[in-house]
Amino acid sequence: MHLSSEELERYARHIVLADIGGAGQQKLKAAKVLVIGAGGLGSPVLQYLAAAGVGTIGIIDDDIVSLSNLQRQTIHTSETCGSSKVESAKAFLKSLNPHVNIEIHHCRLTQANGDEIIAQYDLVADGSDNFDTRYLSADVCEKHEKILVTAAVGQFDASITTLKPHKVNKDGNLYPRYRDIFPQKPPDGLLPTCEEAGILGALTGIIGSMQALEIIKEITETGESLAGRLILYDAKSTRFQEITYKRK
Repeated sequence: MHLSSEELERYARHIVLADIGGAGQQKLKAAKVLVIGAGGLGSPVLQYLAAAGVGTIGIIDDDIVSLSNLQRQTIHTSETCGSSKVESAKAFLKSLNPHVNIEIHHCRLTQANGDEIIAQYDLVADGSDNFDTRYLSADVCEKHEKILVTAAVGQFDASITTLKPHKVNKDGNLYPRYRDIFPQKPPDGLLPTCEEAGILGALTGIIGSMQALEIIKEITETGESLAGRLILYDAKSTRFQEITYKRK
């Protein structure tokens, strides 16, 4: 995948990294990543993937920008309130990096459209805010053998892991599925929504940036994957905890 002289300058700090280099930057340009949700998690994911030079970025979201989003959804602005989140995000990303192709899906991920949309991409980052979408994205990604980096945030806490159950680990065993660590989604109404409980805005920036980093690592085959490891973050105490889990 050819890099222009302008791209070589834009990504110079990546290219001088021994673990990324020109070959890694070319892999980023060739990659197609779908981001589910253009909200609190999706904002930093989208911004850092575009800045990193991921060649094609898909955005799926059926919501519109509201004023209450702006405390954490930094890809949107006061001027884009009332417009669709996918259009708002696309405009921001094109101004950030015109070399990136942005594909928008102004809809919610469902059983009806999940296969068609996810099959178009190499990797998926799930930044959705509901369990139905999290389980659906995990199931469809497993079906189509797509790597998925999924995260969730609460008021002051968060979790993140990588899923690639179609691949084997260093021991020759298949990596675990989403349902190996979260067998069943909790009953509706058990946990309060963001609107009901609130959320610390900067928390989504931390975890969304981690999602983008894990996607970049998977594309460039850099470092150790989060597959089989769940990272828990407590923002109040600034503590990370790691839980390992296996295929059942």
